[in-house]
Amino acid sequence: MATIRPFSAWRYAPHLYPQIGELTSPLFDVVSAKQRQKLYQQPYNSIHLSVPQCQTSEKTAGQCALDKINHWKATGVLVQDDQPSIYVYYQYFFLPDSKKEYCRKGFITLIKATDWEENIVLRHENTIPHAVNDRIELLATTLFHASATHGLYTDPAHELEVLMDEAMQTPVYETEDYQGVRDVLAVITAPEKVQAFVQKLAPQQIILADGHHRYESSLALKHRMQAQNPHHTGEELYNYHLMYLTNSASDDLRILPTHRLVVGLLAFDEIDLLNRMQEYFTVKEVENATDLPEVIAGKKWTFGILLGEKAYKIKLKTEAFNTLHWAFPDVVKEIDLTVMHYFIIYKLLGIKGKDQRSTPYLRFERNFAECLRLVAKQEIQMAVITNEVAIEDVKKVCQSGFTMPQKSTYFYPKVICGFAFAEIR
Repeated sequence: MATIRPFSAWRYAPHLYPQIGELTSPLFDVVSAKQRQKLYQQPYNSIHLSVPQCQTSEKTAGQCALDKINHWKATGVLVQDDQPSIYVYYQYFFLPDSKKEYCRKGFITLIKATDWEENIVLRHENTIPHAVNDRIELLATTLFHASATHGLYTDPAHELEVLMDEAMQTPVYETEDYQGVRDVLAVITAPEKVQAFVQKLAPQQIILADGHHRYESSLALKHRMQAQNPHHTGEELYNYHLMYLTNSASDDLRILPTHRLVVGLLAFDEIDLLNRMQEYFTVKEVENATDLPEVIAGKKWTFGILLGEKAYKIKLKTEAFNTLHWAFPDVVKEIDLTVMHYFIIYKLLGIKGKDQRSTPYLRFERNFAECLRLVAKQEIQMAVITNEVAIEDVKKVCQSGFTMPQKSTYFYPKVICGFAFAEIR
C-alpha cells in the first residue's frame, strides 16, 4: 500500500561537513523568532530554505527560497548524490529525570503522497488552513522539499534496523542540535538493501506523526500538477513527499505531553470554576504543585490543575463519562485529551468544540516548569496538566478515521532540517 522511492538527495558539499551543526535548523513550526534571527546570520543555514527571509516585498517567500537554492547549486554549496539512496537517521537523546539514553532509529525517503481517503497515510490531527497555504506556496514555487515530515511504519521484528545499524558503522554527519539531541546520518546505496526497505513498506499503512501541514501541501501540489499535465502517470516526482520513517514498535518512540493554558477568558471565576468542576470530577488539592506530573502519571482521565496559588489533581467520575455527547466513536471518546477538551474546555470554560482550534483563550505549553511560572506570575488564568498520549491510542484514532484534538501529540525529538533535501522536478 505505501510506496516509497529512494532518491538522490541534494546535500551540503563535502567541504561543509565539518560545519554541519551550523547548517541545520529546527522545523518551521517550532523555531522561535529569536532562534530564527540567529540562524539567518549564517549564510548557508537551512533556515533560508525552510523559512525563507525576503529582503524585498516584490518577491514571495517561495521565490526567495528558489533564488537561494539556485545560487547554492551554482556555487557548489549543495551537490546532488550520484545514486538513489536510503538516508538512515538516528537521534540519540535523554529525557528529564532519566539517565537512560534513547535512540530513535529511522530513515529518510520519498513516499507517494496519497489522499486521506485512500487510507494509506493516516492522520491523527487536523490542520490550520493558513499554515497549509504558506507551505503550498513555498513547495509549489521551489519544487524542493527542505524538511522531512515524520511517519510511522510497523515492524515488530525490527528487520530494517539490522540494515540501518550496519550503515551507522560509517556515518557521514554527526552533530548536536538545538534540543541537545545527537543527530547522526548514514547512507545506504546498495540496490539490494535499498529494495529491502521498499518491500518492507509496500504492504503497510503509515501513520503521520508530525508534519500534517507539509504533507497537505504535497497533496495540494500533486493535484495542481496533475491538472496541468495531460500526460500525468502518477510516477512523476511531484507525486512524492519527503518523509522520515520510524518504527512504531520501537521502545524508543517517545510522545511528550502538551499542556493547555487558559488566558484572557472573560468572567473567569476561580471559586465558581472549582465548584462546577466537582460535578464531573473528583477534586483533590495537591500540596506541592511541582509534584503534579508524578501525581497524575499513568492515571486514566486524570489531570493536574494549576489555579491561582493552588494545585489540584482531578479525575473524571465514571458516571460523568456517559454524558460525553460529541459524535465520536468510543476509541476517540475514551482518550484523555477528548475527555479534557469536552469536560474542561467545553463544559466548564464554555469554549465550543468547533471554536477550540482557533480560540484566542487557549495556548499550548510543553514545559511544565513554564506552566508553573506563568501561573505564579498571573500571566495566565489556569494551566491544565496532561499525561503523554500512548502510541496505541494514536493508532486506534487513526484507524477510526477520526482525529484527535489539536496539539494532542508531541513526538520527541523533532526532526531537524538540513541533512537531506529532495527535489521533485
